[in-house]
Amino acid sequence: MTDSALHPVSTARAGRRTSTGIPGLDEVLDGGFPAHRFYLIQGNPGVGKTTLALQFLLAGAKANERCLYITLSETKEELLGVASSHGWDISPLDILDLSLIESHLSDENQTTMFHPSEVELNQTTAAILSHVRTLVPSRVVFDSMSEMRLLAESSLRFRRQMLALKQYFIGIEATVLFLDDNTSGESDRNMQSLVHGVISLEQLAPEYGSERRRLRVIKIRGSTYRGGFHDYLILTGGMQVFPRLVAAAHHRNFPDTVLSSGLPALDTLLEGGMDRGTSNLIIGPAGTGKSTMATFFALAAAKRGQRSVIYGFDENVKTWRKRCESMGLDLPSYVDSGMIRYQQIDPAELSPGNFAHMIHADVEQDEVQLVVLDSLNGYLNAMSGDRHLALQLHEMLTYLSQQGVVTIMTLAQHGLIGHMEAPVDITYVADTVVVLRYFEAFGEVKRAVSVIKKRSGAHERMIREYQMSNTGITIGEPLADFHGVLSGTPIFRGPLEAMITKPPVHDARAS
Repeated sequence: MTDSALHPVSTARAGRRTSTGIPGLDEVLDGGFPAHRFYLIQGNPGVGKTTLALQFLLAGAKANERCLYITLSETKEELLGVASSHGWDISPLDILDLSLIESHLSDENQTTMFHPSEVELNQTTAAILSHVRTLVPSRVVFDSMSEMRLLAESSLRFRRQMLALKQYFIGIEATVLFLDDNTSGESDRNMQSLVHGVISLEQLAPEYGSERRRLRVIKIRGSTYRGGFHDYLILTGGMQVFPRLVAAAHHRNFPDTVLSSGLPALDTLLEGGMDRGTSNLIIGPAGTGKSTMATFFALAAAKRGQRSVIYGFDENVKTWRKRCESMGLDLPSYVDSGMIRYQQIDPAELSPGNFAHMIHADVEQDEVQLVVLDSLNGYLNAMSGDRHLALQLHEMLTYLSQQGVVTIMTLAQHGLIGHMEAPVDITYVADTVVVLRYFEAFGEVKRAVSVIKKRSGAHERMIREYQMSNTGITIGEPLADFHGVLSGTPIFRGPLEAMITKPPVHDARAS
């Protein structure tokens, strides 16, 4: 490269951030790319590098900046097709199509793309610089670096050419993205050492369900950013990035109040209810009423003017509403007003980052004070491919706790009566554990409820019988005449006459 006219970057502009056009990615980058620098966007074909690049340039065009897309792999028609699929108008962008590189070379030096010479590299670079001198863009995208490597033939020539381009674009105060498809091996490390920042995009293919994508900022020199992997989606309209939830970055002061269930006997078991800022687990075999009990808390919260959201992994919204109506719960008015929202989750289409983003938006924007995860079995199955799911769940619960949100999780155990097993031991992250059980007595299968643990205060240690009917939930007196209720096959130790008449049940329905 012959042009070396460099212009020093002013101190006032050195700390400026350039928006990526993707709000989530801007959050990860602490405001965007540091301006007037080189960045490498790397990933296998199909991860969304072109989509990210176009959003980056369109954000610049919206800010009245001159933007240039230099394509050496895709044609201009192909770029227009990508833009059209997202509903974008990219006419404000200047596109330099060098995909048919032979048209930019003299007749005597024409070769194929796969056997380039030093002459071809120089003439291609000259074509790029000629266009750049005319346009003087603020934002530039090179797509892709694999073509430049083929033209350079050797890693030494490629590195020298990249250094020259870097100095030139810094001189004209441009922010440049280089797209790379990870086909270079060792040369990829050479490129990483040259640029100011590196973002890696990945696409994962689970055994079932849609593919999942995530990105990681490998480096940004002299700048803060949020490390780790961040999930993202490519939808019609562009890329959506879900920054990894960091509980330590979110704190809120809230009063020490208690969330009542509306069931006096259950509140007695809990010594008033569930405290704000706690995570609570309702555990038991299928059919014992875990989801119904959680819904009672949501209904009681709605009556006090508090918003709640129920994330249903196992049950669709129609079945949920029908079940609640069969128990006489007055839900329609609260659901229609938005005080209670049932969010049906498709377990095959969800990533942990996407789900955490949904909860974050509900808490920050809708001021939700009660979150129900129904159930953890569905949550674990939906994201079974993630090895660090327990850590992500712990981070999410910590965030909700620091926001003063009451979290209720339900977990179905394997088995019905007798020995019970849970698919995962999650009791250690829960502040309160409510256990539901079937037990056999008087020739019937009955239900029992007990509070095993409550970190935030005292709780009743008795085991009570409870029933579910079309009038709601009724919770009875302590089962003092039975031993081994939680085992499912208790031993009756009360007076003989109690075996003839059933023990009275105290009505503790919600008002």
